[in-house]
Formats: sequence, C-alpha cells, structure tokens
Amino acid sequence: MAKKLFVGNLSYATTEDQLRTLFTEVGLVTSVALITDRMTGQARGFGFVEMDNEQAAQDAIQRLNGRELNGRNITVSEARPPQDRGGGSRGGGRDRDRSGGGRDRDSSRGGERRRRY
Repeated sequence: MAKKLFVGNLSYATTEDQLRTLFTEVGLVTSVALITDRMTGQARGFGFVEMDNEQAAQDAIQRLNGRELNGRNITVSEARPPQDRGGGSRGGGRDRDRSGGGRDRDSSRGGERRRRY
C-alpha cells in the first residue's frame, strides 16, 4: 500500500521533478505534490511525496531526512491525515450589526465640515 510522506524546509526554487528524482533513489515514487499559495502561486516550502510501499517510505525517512536539497536541509516524515478545518464561513471578523468602522471621515480634517452654498 502506498505511503504518503511530508517533506518540509524546501527551497522555493525546488521543483516536483527534483523531489521525484531524489526520492526515486530510495524507492518507487507514486506521486509528488508541492504546495503553493492560492493567491500568488508561489511555493510554500513544503510538499508531499507518496512512496509505493511502507518499506520504501521508512527508507526515505531514514536516508533523506536532513539531506541537503537546493541549499536547504529538508525534513522528511510520515504525513498526518488532514484535519477537518470546519468548512464554515470564511468571512471577516466584522460584526454585521454595526455599520462602518474606523474613524469618521470629517473628523480627520480637523473639525466640523463647513457647507458650501
């Protein structure tokens, strides 16, 4: 059965092909995924590698944890199952019963606003 590994402390320049090549030294790689920021698309410095079997995964942890890749010492460990993050609204923390917020536009001008006729 395939075993998923967490790979951390990656350089932002690391590619999926580089990870695949590195982990193939240890065993058969089923999949590689680098995690990127949703808004910018920039790498977040970690990813996941799925090894073909438990033994290959354990070998990868022992042999590759702490190894240098693109100038960084990577961390390799068993991936934890994803946590349920709620799925509720992602709205801001603003109270819907209040209107506005911050300071009054006119008060920032040094006094009352004069009307022009």
